[in-house]
Amino acid sequence: MPEVVISDTSCLILLSKLEMLSLLEKMYRKIYITEIVASEYGEPLPEFIVTQKLRDDFHFRVLEQEMDAGEASSLALGLEIPNSLIILDDRKARKIAKKLNLPHTGVIGILVQAKRLGKIEKVKPYLELLKASGMWISSDLYFEILNISGEN
Repeated sequence: MPEVVISDTSCLILLSKLEMLSLLEKMYRKIYITEIVASEYGEPLPEFIVTQKLRDDFHFRVLEQEMDAGEASSLALGLEIPNSLIILDDRKARKIAKKLNLPHTGVIGILVQAKRLGKIEKVKPYLELLKASGMWISSDLYFEILNISGEN
C-alpha cells in the first residue's frame, strides 16, 4: 500500500459522476490533491481529500509544458513526496509518469483493485457507467479488464 495517494482532477470527476467518490476513502483512507486540482474540480471536497501545496514549482512549470496544469501539478507533487501513488487517466500524463518512475493508476485500476479487495462486487457495471459518462474505453481494454476481474 502506498504511503501517499495523489489524485488528478479526472479521477475526482469520473468517480463523482459514478457517485463513488467515497471509494477513494475506502481504498486509501486519505487522498492528496494540489490547489490546482481543487480549483479544476470546483466542487466542495470531502474531508478525506486534503489539499497539499507544492513546495517548489520548478517541476510543475516544466511538466506544464507537456500537459494540463492539474496533471502537471499532480506529477510534481508525486516527485516531491516519495512512495506516492498518482491517480491519473490521461495517456500522455501516464507515459510521463512512467518515464519519471512514478507509480500510477487510473480509475479503472482503482475499480479492479476495489473488486479484488471486496469493496465492490463487480467492475462491469462501473465500466458501463464510465463509458456512458464519456470515458473512451477500447473494446480490447474493456474485455481485458473483465477477464482480469473474472467477469468474462
